[in-house]
Amino acid sequence: MNTPAHTRRELPGSPYLAAVSGRKPSRVPVWFMRQAGRSLPEYRELRERHSMLEACFEPEVACEITLQPIRRHGVDAAILFSDIVVPLRAAGVELDIVPDVGPVIAHPVRADADIDAMKPLDPQAVQPVSEAVSLLVGALGEVPLIGFAGAPFTLASYLVEGGPSRNHARTKAMMLAEPHSWHALMEKLTDLTIAFLSAQIEAGVDAIQVFDSWAGTLSLADYRQSVLPHTSRVFATLSQHGVPMTHFGVGTAELLGAMSGALKTGMRPGQATAVGVDWRTSLADAAARVEPGTALQGNLDPVIPLAGWPVTERAARAVVEDGRRAIDAGAAGHVFNLGHGVLPDTDPGVLTELVALVHSL
Repeated sequence: MNTPAHTRRELPGSPYLAAVSGRKPSRVPVWFMRQAGRSLPEYRELRERHSMLEACFEPEVACEITLQPIRRHGVDAAILFSDIVVPLRAAGVELDIVPDVGPVIAHPVRADADIDAMKPLDPQAVQPVSEAVSLLVGALGEVPLIGFAGAPFTLASYLVEGGPSRNHARTKAMMLAEPHSWHALMEKLTDLTIAFLSAQIEAGVDAIQVFDSWAGTLSLADYRQSVLPHTSRVFATLSQHGVPMTHFGVGTAELLGAMSGALKTGMRPGQATAVGVDWRTSLADAAARVEPGTALQGNLDPVIPLAGWPVTERAARAVVEDGRRAIDAGAAGHVFNLGHGVLPDTDPGVLTELVALVHSL
């Protein structure tokens, strides 16, 4: 059963919620993108019995995987175990998540007829996701739960390319040469993203994050013209729920101002917003690029934990100091994270030490 939004947990002691809301946290909050994943032996053991999509659509399994890094690392937030393409699958798109490849679309979008055939997301189709959220709300205690979805552009890229892509050539060509078709596709995917995140919010997540993983392939001009209006509608529609919202992409230094602007569209005064920053941009520089009142999240290079503890410790201390400089420069707060997801070969012991270190600084 869904937890109505008006009964969402009150978590006044959460360092994560304080930082993204512009309040002073009791410590520097830390969590990791892809913290529940192949770096954990308990995750690998569980996945031997379940495919990726099975794990995403079985509430008890998704709940257990989400909790694993909370138990092991003591991070300050849980992020729902799911996948960017889950709402596509729930809406009837034939796809699979192939090990060591990623999402593969059986019938990529190639014509207007493919766009016209796309169905809206029925909330009942993601009821297992809502059930997983409800289980987690009961299990997490004082730890907040972050829901997430892929942004319309990143979903469009998977649909048009048919799977992961290095240069997103088909996607960008469609965007530039067929703007009418492009915006029709983006409108449908915007509705899908809103519906998927709304279901998570209504089930009780405490915050959301929108991943525009491939937006960094775009120029600022193309982003503003072809992507920003749709992403802005996602955030403007969801702002009515009042939950903190984070916007993240990789290689998006030149887009940070526009991405934070998308968050602020239709926001109520004082609404908590954050932008994720990858390792290529300093947090202090990012603070000068984003809209006033925006918190920052990031931005340790995910490769650094592979270099061992001494290297990781030095780099983590530098990120925390950079976060403090960013706050001095006007950022609303800082959440320590990686600049992208945890790499599969990462030693989980290093991540546990990293959490303890950040909490001590």
